[in-house]
Amino acid sequence: MNMQNVVALVTGGASGLGEATVRNVVAKGGRAIIVDLSEDRGRMLQEELADTVIYVRADVTKDEEIKAALSAAERKFGYINALVNCAGVGVAQKVLTRNGPHSLEDFSKVISINLIGTFNVIRLTAEKMKENEPNDKGERGVIINTASVAAFEGQIGQAAYSASKGGVVGMTLPIAREFAAFGVRVMTIAPGLFHTPMFDSLPKEARDSLGKMVPFPSRLGYPEEYAQLVQSILENPMLNGETIRLDGAIRMQPK
Repeated sequence: MNMQNVVALVTGGASGLGEATVRNVVAKGGRAIIVDLSEDRGRMLQEELADTVIYVRADVTKDEEIKAALSAAERKFGYINALVNCAGVGVAQKVLTRNGPHSLEDFSKVISINLIGTFNVIRLTAEKMKENEPNDKGERGVIINTASVAAFEGQIGQAAYSASKGGVVGMTLPIAREFAAFGVRVMTIAPGLFHTPMFDSLPKEARDSLGKMVPFPSRLGYPEEYAQLVQSILENPMLNGETIRLDGAIRMQPK
């Protein structure tokens, strides 16, 4: 896919991995739809990047809000041929604690946003992509999801998060196989330790310590490196139905 022809809907697009993706798509000549609940950051990006993006406040778990975002994108740009799912939440909680068992509400919330929300946006966006005119390679669209190395090496306290990300990995191949019939590729990226907003509250020493856990390069990943992989997936038509670890060779320990 030629980056200059990309119109990408990016969930969680107002910060972190999503923001880096939006910025890179625009820098390469494409356009983007920022879907995020953070209105301040979303509108700031829209103002900064002007006519190349639109911001729509939407919850990935809400049908009507995602449909409204898709409609706004079509009115502005005419079509959507890329989806990058970055919206997600985490919770650190053991299954059994001194105060009782893991909150079922918290577990359900993480599954709802990270897994069901991802699926919701996939199904609604793919319905639109199916109607696109194919490019010279027969492609009508590309879908890229975000999992985590926690899908494979979940740590103690990550039962909810690991389950949600494992679900994202698990549905990648069957959806890719289904969507092959109309020329839409489906990929997943599983990042390791990346410098995203959830790390901003930590002191620099703590961030550096986490970074040293990564074999090479021994640092936290940069959101721009995630965006670089998104671009590679968009541009390479043989990447389909797979999860790519982006982790500097880290393998997470139990805790």
